[in-house]
Amino acid sequence: MIKAGIVGSSGYVAGELLRSLIHHPEVDIDFLYSHSQPGLEAGEIHQDLMHLENLTFTNVINEQVDVVFLCLGHGNSTKFLKAHSFSSQTKIIDLSNDFRLKNDVTLEEKDFVYGLTELNRGAIKTAQYIANPGCFATAIQLALLPLAAKQQLNDDVHIHAITGSTGAGQGLSATSQFSWRNNNVSIYKAFDHQHLGEIGESIVSLQPKFSHEVNFLPVRGNFTRGIFASVYMTTDLSETQLQDLYEDYYQDAPFTHISKNTVHLKQVVNTNLCYLQVQKIDGKVLITSVIDNLVKGAAGQAIENMNLMFGLDQKSGLTLKASFF
Repeated sequence: MIKAGIVGSSGYVAGELLRSLIHHPEVDIDFLYSHSQPGLEAGEIHQDLMHLENLTFTNVINEQVDVVFLCLGHGNSTKFLKAHSFSSQTKIIDLSNDFRLKNDVTLEEKDFVYGLTELNRGAIKTAQYIANPGCFATAIQLALLPLAAKQQLNDDVHIHAITGSTGAGQGLSATSQFSWRNNNVSIYKAFDHQHLGEIGESIVSLQPKFSHEVNFLPVRGNFTRGIFASVYMTTDLSETQLQDLYEDYYQDAPFTHISKNTVHLKQVVNTNLCYLQVQKIDGKVLITSVIDNLVKGAAGQAIENMNLMFGLDQKSGLTLKASFF
C-alpha cells in the first residue's frame, strides 16, 4: 500500500483528496498535517467524513511517506519544503502555483514536472516531483492542446470562463461571502490571470512559433463548483476536421471526452471528467470545456498524477459519478 500524507489538510482541495484517497484501493492515509488544527478530527472540518474517527489532524510529518500532497496557499509550498525534509524516495505533488512555470521548477535539487496528464503523461510516469496545474488552466489547456499540437493556433485566442465560489478557497473575502456571491456575477483579473503563464508555456511547448494573444476573461459565478470555459478563434479547418483532430488527440485520455451535443456543468461536477464540445461557426472554432474545479482542476488530477508515478491504472480511485439531479 502507498503511504500518503496531506499537508494543508483543512481546505476544500484537501477535502476532495481525502474523499477519493480513503476509497483508493492502493492508498493508506498516513498523516493529515495542519499547523492550525492539530488534534482535531478530520470530520470536524470535512463534516461528511465525521464517521472516520481515526483521521486526526497533526502538526507532525512522517518523512518516510511514499507520497505527499501539498495543499497550501500559493507561495507556501516553497516555504514548507525549505522548512521540512522528506526522504529521497518520497514523491511530492504540489497543488499550488509555486512550481508550474519553467523559471520556478527547481527547488533545492527538486525538479518539478508540470502535471497535466493529457500533455506530459510520459514525463509524469518517471517524475518524483509534480506541479499540479491550476483549475482554469486545466479547462482552458484541454480546449487548446489539440489545435496547438497540429500548429493550428494561427490567430488570437479568446476565452470567457466562469468558476464556482470554491475556486476562491475556504477563507472569507468580500467576494466569497454568501450575501455578495449569491445571485451575482463579476469579472476579475481581466487579461491578467495568474494561470495565463502556464497556459502560454504549454501552448508554446506544442506550437513553438505561437506568437498571438491569449485573451482571458475570468468570471466569478454564483454556484459552488465547476468551470465552464468558452474558447474561440478563427480557423480554416472544417467542423469535421476539428472533430477528428480532437478525437484523435484524446483517444487515450481516460477522463477527457469529446461531445457532439451541448455540454454543461452537471455532467462533470463531482467527477474527474472534462467534457469538450467543438463547433465551427462563421469561420470560428468554438470549444466549450467543462470540469469540476476541485476534482479534475485540482485533487482528482493530483491522484491521476500519483497513479501514473506509481505505475497504477490512471483511473484508480477516480471512478466518480456526477450528482446530476
